[in-house]
Amino acid sequence: MTRSTQVAAALAAAILAACGTNHAEGPPPPDSVQAAGFLDTLEDRTFHYFWDLTNTTNGLTPDRSPTQSFSSIAAVGFALTAYPIGAERNYITRAQAAQRAVTTLRFFWTATQDSSASNATGYHGFFYHFLDMTTGKRYQTVELSTIDTALLLAGVLFCQSYFDNTTDSTEATIHRLADSIYRRTDWQWAAPHAPLVALGWHPDSGFIRYDWRGYNEAMILYILALGSPTHAVDTAAWSGWTSAYQWGTFYGQTHLGFAPLFGHQYSHVWIDFHGIQDSYMRAHGIDYFENSRRATYGQRAYAAANPGGWTGYSDRIWGLTASDGPGDFALTLGGRPRQFHGYWARGASFTETPDDGTIAPTAAGGSIPFAPEIAIPALWAMRQTYGASLFSTYGFRDAFNPTFTQSRAAGWFDVDYLGIDEGPIVAMIENYRTGLVWRVMKTNPYIVRGLCRAGFTGGWLAGKCP
Repeated sequence: MTRSTQVAAALAAAILAACGTNHAEGPPPPDSVQAAGFLDTLEDRTFHYFWDLTNTTNGLTPDRSPTQSFSSIAAVGFALTAYPIGAERNYITRAQAAQRAVTTLRFFWTATQDSSASNATGYHGFFYHFLDMTTGKRYQTVELSTIDTALLLAGVLFCQSYFDNTTDSTEATIHRLADSIYRRTDWQWAAPHAPLVALGWHPDSGFIRYDWRGYNEAMILYILALGSPTHAVDTAAWSGWTSAYQWGTFYGQTHLGFAPLFGHQYSHVWIDFHGIQDSYMRAHGIDYFENSRRATYGQRAYAAANPGGWTGYSDRIWGLTASDGPGDFALTLGGRPRQFHGYWARGASFTETPDDGTIAPTAAGGSIPFAPEIAIPALWAMRQTYGASLFSTYGFRDAFNPTFTQSRAAGWFDVDYLGIDEGPIVAMIENYRTGLVWRVMKTNPYIVRGLCRAGFTGGWLAGKCP
């Protein structure tokens, strides 16, 4: 979409917004001064979720806040991605960012790795999905998670490539620790049905019987597994992964389907897929960046059509992904039976439409680079419409549901922020504005090797693959 088309789309949205009795001020065009100021505020507040709430002793980031919680290793991966962003934005100094990063990496390198059920942080270089915030040990009986380890490792490698001053002892230590953590990860061990990687492992029952295949958030997992210099999976893993892809059309958008938007966003936080293609995308004439743009537009069109008749949905307020929800309730509202859920993987695609009226701001926030002309106005409209009920200390609270009026006439609003939903917002705002994470990761040899072994060619990879 050209810049003039983007502005025209934003102006059209503004005209529609002005027709509403309560919202005289329309959404800002993505390149306006008003939008820039909003993004400044949103990026700053969201960054501080990671900076303020992470345990400074071990680098562990809470899964959620203000509700007391365990640490999510995926949230730590997003935190490691946020620290350099904070340094570039002058929220903190580079030295502060480096110190927090080295504390985190030192913990993960030295934490116990063995097969014990309750006294370890990980095994074979992988880590448990959730960890005790203080001790860093496995939380209750959660699985050793391959995808959450991959999201952590993506942040680890970003720090490795960003902190590149070899004459600074802290930055040199970051580089060494990051390299050691990544090289230790035994992807071959995690592939009991080689070459595909299993979802996870339990010390008492072994591997989860399902493997990662078919389009979702695990693109980053396979690129890391293929890029390993020590325990790489076979290149056949990528064709095994893509063999279960589903291609279809949803609300006028033809693309590779996956219902929750996080599946179209997570891998893109660290890798710029614009202009590079694997064999699947070459055959379909687009790239994964364009695929995510189409998925974003499909969700917006679904919300505008609102086939479920949910309150608040429009072409300005939209976005379904995995998020908190009001809880597991079956209610009759307005004479219509409604089923609500707590934390749930909501979404909208030709594959499925799990929807209970709950909107998550991270769905639009994580899509800002793909479609700024609709994502930024959506976030603006959410803030303007719902104010402090939705937008507060650390930016957007996780989710809201205007249909669920059981306890409040205005609907349900989450009290928590979630690390894995805050992370894509701050990272993707920065990628949209400066391309920082993408630019840095293009220099990481492991990312380049993984993409090349997966069969990606063209664009910024030209001349980098053997």
